[in-house]
Amino acid sequence: METAELVFVPSSGVGHLVSTIKFVTQFLDRHRRFNATILVMKYPFTPTPTDGISDPPPPTAAVSPATSRIRVIHLPNPPDPPSRQILSQSFEKYYSLYIESYKALVKNAISDIAVPVVGLVLDLFCSSMIDVGNELGVDSYIFFTSGAGFLGSMFHIETRDRQIGVEFDKSEADSIIPYFAHPVPMGALPQFAFNGGGGFSSMALHARNFKESKGIIVNTFAELEPYTLSSLSEDGIPPIYTVGPVLDLESENRPTPDENQSKEIRVWLDNQPPSSVVFLCFGSRGCFTPAQVMEVAKGLESSGVRFLWSLRRPPPPHKKFELPSDYTDLNDVLPEGFQERVKEKGRVCGWVRQVDVLAHRAIGGFVSHCGWNSVLESIWHAVPLVAWPQYAEQQINAFVLVRELKLAVEMKIDYHRDCGYLVTADQIEKAIRCLMADDDAAGEEVRKRMKEISRKSRNAVIHGGSSYISFQNLIDTMLA
Repeated sequence: METAELVFVPSSGVGHLVSTIKFVTQFLDRHRRFNATILVMKYPFTPTPTDGISDPPPPTAAVSPATSRIRVIHLPNPPDPPSRQILSQSFEKYYSLYIESYKALVKNAISDIAVPVVGLVLDLFCSSMIDVGNELGVDSYIFFTSGAGFLGSMFHIETRDRQIGVEFDKSEADSIIPYFAHPVPMGALPQFAFNGGGGFSSMALHARNFKESKGIIVNTFAELEPYTLSSLSEDGIPPIYTVGPVLDLESENRPTPDENQSKEIRVWLDNQPPSSVVFLCFGSRGCFTPAQVMEVAKGLESSGVRFLWSLRRPPPPHKKFELPSDYTDLNDVLPEGFQERVKEKGRVCGWVRQVDVLAHRAIGGFVSHCGWNSVLESIWHAVPLVAWPQYAEQQINAFVLVRELKLAVEMKIDYHRDCGYLVTADQIEKAIRCLMADDDAAGEEVRKRMKEISRKSRNAVIHGGSSYISFQNLIDTMLA
C-alpha cells in the first residue's frame, strides 16, 4: 500500500495547537496509509506554547498507535519577520504577516519530503500558505479550529470588504448575517471587525483565501450548528467537512498544573454534591484587572453557590501578549477575608486542567470565556455555560451559544477585556443563580438543551455518526 503524506501547518496559539495535534492523531488512526508531518513555527512572543511540541507530540504517545507515523519539524526563525510596530495597529495583521514570512521555509520543508504529499492542512491564520501548495501542486485544506459561526462571520467580513471596503462601526445597527438565524449585535462581532489598522482587511483576506482551498475542515458537528452549516453550502465556498468535536480529553498537551493543588481540588470536589459547583475558568489567556476580580469575588459570595475559580495574574502591561501566570498569594488580589468566609463552599486556585474539572460529577455549571475548545469540552461533558467572552472570536461564539443555540446564560456577550467595562457583582450573581438554581426556568431550559446536545456530540463521532461520515468523505477526497 503506497504511503500518503499529509503536511500540517498550525499556528502557534495554545488552542490551535491542541486541536491540530489531536486531529492529526485521529486522522492517522482512521487510515493506516497516511503519515503526517507537522511544521511548527516559532511563536513570536514568550513564553512560547510550541516548546512542548516534541517528535512525536506528547498527546499521541500513550493513546495512539499512530505515534510512529508523525514527524514534527521545528522551523527556524523567519528570515524577514514584520516590524513589531505593526502590533500597535493590529495583532491580526502582524501575526498574519509573521506567518506569511515563513513561506520559503515551509516550501523548502515540504520539498524535502521524499514521499508524495497529498494534502497541505493549514490553520486559519496560515491561509497564505495556499500559495505554497499551488506552487508545489499540492491541494490545500483549511483546518478551522473554531466553530461554523465564526467561519460564517469571517465570510461576512470578506463580503463587506469586497463590496464596501470599510470596517464595521460599533454605532451601526444589528447586522442581518445570512449565516445566523438571528440579527447579530455589533458588539458580538470580533474586535478585528472594527480595526481599520489592518485587522479587518487581514481577516477578510484570510476568508478570501479560504475560497481557494480544496475544502474547509471545521471542528464542529452537524447537529450543533445546522442553520449556519446549511447557509455555508453556497456557491463559492469550498466543501465543509465537520469532524468535531476534536477534543484533547486526556489533557496531555496542556500546561502542567501544580500537582499538589490538583490533588486538593479533586478531594474537595469529591466531597461536593453532584452538579452543585459552578466552575470559573477563562482559558490560557484569561485574566482580569484587580477591580474586576473584586466584583467576581463579591458576586460569587452573594450567590451562595458552591464554586471553583481558576484565577490568573495578568502579564505586565508592556508584555500584554505573554501568557498570564499564577498569583504567589491569592489574598493579594481577593477581598480581605474572602477565602476564609467562603471556605465551606468555594475554592480559588491557579491553573488547572479544565477538561478534568469539567468531567467531575460535582460540576454543574461553567462560567467560560467561550473559547471554542472550552465550548466543545463543556458540551461533551454536558456542563451548561455562562457566556463571558474575553478576546479573539469569543464574542461571536457567545452570541451563538446564547442567542442561536440557547446553550448558555448570558453574562455579557459584547464584553472584551480591553473595553474598560466592569461587569458588576450583581450581574455575576444573577447569571450564576440563573444557571444553577433549580427553580429558574431559563436556567432549566439551558441545562436541558445542553444534555441533549451532549448526547448528540458523542453520537456524531462514533461509527455512522455525522462527523464520522464527514471525516470519511474527507479521507476519500484526499485519496481520490
